[in-house]
Amino acid sequence: MAPVTLVSGPESFLAERAVSGVVQAARRADSQADTTEVSGAELNPGLILEHTSPSLFATHRVLVVRGVADVDEAAGEALVNATEAGITDAHLVLVHPGGQKNKRLLERLGRAGAQQITCERLTRAEDQVEFVRREVAMLGGSIDQPAARRLVEAAGADLRTLAAASAQLVSDAHEGEITAEVVGTYFEGHAEVKGWAVADLAVQGQVDEALEQLRWALQTGTAAVLVTGSLASSLRTLAQLSGMPRGGRDADLARELGVPPWKLRTLRSQLRGWDPDGLGRALQAVARADLQVKGGSNDAVHTLAAAVLDVAAARSA
Repeated sequence: MAPVTLVSGPESFLAERAVSGVVQAARRADSQADTTEVSGAELNPGLILEHTSPSLFATHRVLVVRGVADVDEAAGEALVNATEAGITDAHLVLVHPGGQKNKRLLERLGRAGAQQITCERLTRAEDQVEFVRREVAMLGGSIDQPAARRLVEAAGADLRTLAAASAQLVSDAHEGEITAEVVGTYFEGHAEVKGWAVADLAVQGQVDEALEQLRWALQTGTAAVLVTGSLASSLRTLAQLSGMPRGGRDADLARELGVPPWKLRTLRSQLRGWDPDGLGRALQAVARADLQVKGGSNDAVHTLAAAVLDVAAARSA
């Protein structure tokens, strides 16, 4: 663990993992380690001093600052000074979403000695395949390149969904060995393809069909988190497509979105009837459902059905 870790880039799944890694390492070093989260807009020099000064009550402390792009000049200067001076028994985790805002502060923190973790989106299919292979290996399994490619083609580009599907496959496969046949059997039988079927129908406003597919998917073993992951990924892709300039080449658009070129026609069709506000409301509804199912919701069927209805309502509105 470095005293200061700078996590930057637009891929939220990788950023969450990086933050979680520092927090878990601190707790392994000291089970009583204290963790505090603040937004960049809330950060001030006094708060930095409070969390980086020696404590009588905890050997290790972690201060996670979300949205470093919003840190003001005084707090930014205090962060740089703390990084240059060195911090003991405390860790700062600074999360920046990428982009130009407050980029100079990131450069100064890097020169001051902050450990830097970059979380870029994996838009190339080859990179997504390598992500799956690393994920499976980390979980103790094995997967060859054809099987990893088949999984990416079936599950899509969302890293959170790919990670969940990889974990499920490692758990189910004999001795953790995943072949293309195993991936094909898994997707034919129940899991992720049904999650994407629910998502496609929901974003198109076909509520009855989406609810029917949802019931079938859950009855045949699809994890609730895979359904929310599919919904979120579909909505994010539509939001990204809606913000792209018109007139671009399909090959360039597909590469930017991380989808096969043939899927653009489907996405454009799905985008009809959506506006930015509706996409925002739908994403918020899915995020709430995701938190509930990850928190052990007692009624995943009701939670997910409500999310499907909210998505459809946001579209029709």
